Amino acid sequence: MTDHRPAAGPALKLAALAPLAAQLLQLLLLLLCVALLASAPARATVYDAELSAQLLHGEDLCAAAPCREVMPAAQQFSKRKGSPSYVEAYAVDAGKQRLVGYVFLSTDVVDIPAYSGKPVVTLIGMDTSGIISGVRVLKHSEPILLAGIPESALLKFIGQYVGKSADAKLVIGQGQQDGGAIGLDAISGATVTAIAENQVISRSAYEIGRQVGIIKSTPRPPARFTPLRDQLSWAELLKEGSVQSLLVPAGEVDAKDPSQPYMELHFGYLNVPSVGVSLLGQHGYERLMQDLKPDEHAIFIIATGQESFKGSGFVRGGIYDRVQVRQDPVTFTFRDTDYLNLYHLQPADAPGFKESAIFIVRSADFNPAWPWQLTVLANKSDKENGVKTFVHFDQELWLPARYLEGGRPHVERPQAAWKGVWANQKIEIALFGLILAFAAFMYSRRDWLVRRSSRKHKPWIAVPRHLLWIASVGFLGFYLKAQPSITQVMTWFHSILHQWKWELFLSDPFIFVFWWFIIISVALWGRGVFCGWLCPFGSLQQLALSLGKRIGLKRFQSLLPKRVHDKLKWIKYGVFFVLLGVSFYSMETAEHLAEIEPFKTTFLVGVWNRTWPFWLFIGAILGWSFFSERPYCKYICPLGAGLAIPSKLRLFGLKRKQECSTCHACASGCGSHAIDAAGKIDQTECMQCLDCMILYYDDHACPPLVKERKTREKSGQPLTAINGAGYFISLASVRRNLADKNAELIARHGVRD
Repeated sequence: MTDHRPAAGPALKLAALAPLAAQLLQLLLLLLCVALLASAPARATVYDAELSAQLLHGEDLCAAAPCREVMPAAQQFSKRKGSPSYVEAYAVDAGKQRLVGYVFLSTDVVDIPAYSGKPVVTLIGMDTSGIISGVRVLKHSEPILLAGIPESALLKFIGQYVGKSADAKLVIGQGQQDGGAIGLDAISGATVTAIAENQVISRSAYEIGRQVGIIKSTPRPPARFTPLRDQLSWAELLKEGSVQSLLVPAGEVDAKDPSQPYMELHFGYLNVPSVGVSLLGQHGYERLMQDLKPDEHAIFIIATGQESFKGSGFVRGGIYDRVQVRQDPVTFTFRDTDYLNLYHLQPADAPGFKESAIFIVRSADFNPAWPWQLTVLANKSDKENGVKTFVHFDQELWLPARYLEGGRPHVERPQAAWKGVWANQKIEIALFGLILAFAAFMYSRRDWLVRRSSRKHKPWIAVPRHLLWIASVGFLGFYLKAQPSITQVMTWFHSILHQWKWELFLSDPFIFVFWWFIIISVALWGRGVFCGWLCPFGSLQQLALSLGKRIGLKRFQSLLPKRVHDKLKWIKYGVFFVLLGVSFYSMETAEHLAEIEPFKTTFLVGVWNRTWPFWLFIGAILGWSFFSERPYCKYICPLGAGLAIPSKLRLFGLKRKQECSTCHACASGCGSHAIDAAGKIDQTECMQCLDCMILYYDDHACPPLVKERKTREKSGQPLTAINGAGYFISLASVRRNLADKNAELIARHGVRD
């Protein structure tokens, strides 16, 4: 165990250190404020920008969007057209228009959330040959691009798309050029944002390219139905997937009554004989088929809920604006001429409904052998800024294979961004998991480890921890950039309150796995396993302390007085609650204030990419770490404070003896100041160094054990093993056990005779 007490004049020297420590802490906070001010000019100018309704949904996109920037060859632009929508771009030669390309807004085409859980709104230009002519980010909500990573990094990243074909296979990362793929450089420190934006740009360009005929799609053979005419119940139709349900929760839209579903629909495809006969009866099905022309498809919808799926503003000749059918990039809307009344459903177990309809899709582009989606559109107000936007709810229907001759066709679906990340980093994820498993295993075997250690000789503890600290700093921190942060905690709170998306957290596999490890380890043992054994920045401070001992600074290393520590430790809790509170007012402001964590500068961005105040801030922390154990963790770290709170509910704590209430041997050497005058361990401050547990079993260091050992040695009594309670097994107990064993042997011997 490290003895942090000064050799001479302890009271005088420690008292002198107290005001110095307070001044140093004030200096650190001052440096942070200067750093934030210095970084203010580099703020992302499009973070949570207010976009007009005209730009998002208006007829004239280019009246509100900088279309010329992404299509420099054009002088005029059309109104929005198509579904998904785009505008045509024209050059004017001798007073005549010449089509030179297309401009489109990403959110009109795809809805792919980035790291923040919100999409990066991107304007894209594409010429008539399918080559991307320009890309412009109009709005993002990415916290990682607020400070540290300049906006120029994002501009440099999207600049790679100019000159690329809309049907090119673009992947993030070099060295992945298999199957004709083109590798793109990621944004250092913001890989998840780059992956999401890659899908946004690639899929938007591909979808519009297909719609305008630049990209030719593979013809799909027409659907051929099997002659089955089974009479199925409603429950059987639901079970096999011929009928699907779609729920629109009240909490996801602007609903009048939050306690009732906004809308609950059931729908299905009626042209299939078994489905049509089961739902409409033989006569109703045959009559419907007689009315349908070739390439016409009947889809039924029934619904209950607060609102009508037909739309409150429907007028004759208009469009039903709340329901659509989408298949691949093509969207089908319905007019009054596509509507048929549906009065009754045949199955006896069919649910009741408030409204119903049969809609007719009139297009050769719709192929029922392939999957398609029913889409419900609704209004939703953003809880943070009150801006109303359209949201859509989708449910897929794919006919069961038994209704299609030859079964279902093979369909290649776009891979979710997070799945690609996991697939491309299998080796790193495996190594990462092994490091976490090794740390958990070693700590779970702590009793075995400390029994084989002593105060002056503890390689079973020191060696594994130093190996983990080195791996944490080098591999987890600098290589994987897997440093958990308070920003993730704030994101969790907002996701729980607003909208939870697993894809958001799965997009970074190392942070995702790390947080599950943290949650489990905190519940079992408290924060110390992560904070004391695996946190990259905490490990960096600990290595600085160890290096200080190696280079001759040990005699200068000491802790602040306990009374000073007990006051300063509350700073980190104040920082935690201030950041969390500010995040509900402004996530942007909270992200800037979160620079009180040096993690981004150290591991994600790099000190060399920051301004001088950040260098001084981190330099001061690490400089202090050469002389004192983990000063940042003890007094400033908001993440540590956030983990300390649930640590009070841990399942397992460190052991204590009755004599610990009056003995201060462990407390005097505790580098975390986590043991109070009564000998109680504060698990919210404990870093699980296990030094006190070594003393617990060390008969040359633990005063109660030392006393008992000396008494036995003086009287010539043997030393017995130390039990789990931390005491020598009593001699009377040993004699009693030996007598019982001898009696048992005699009894057995008598039986054999």
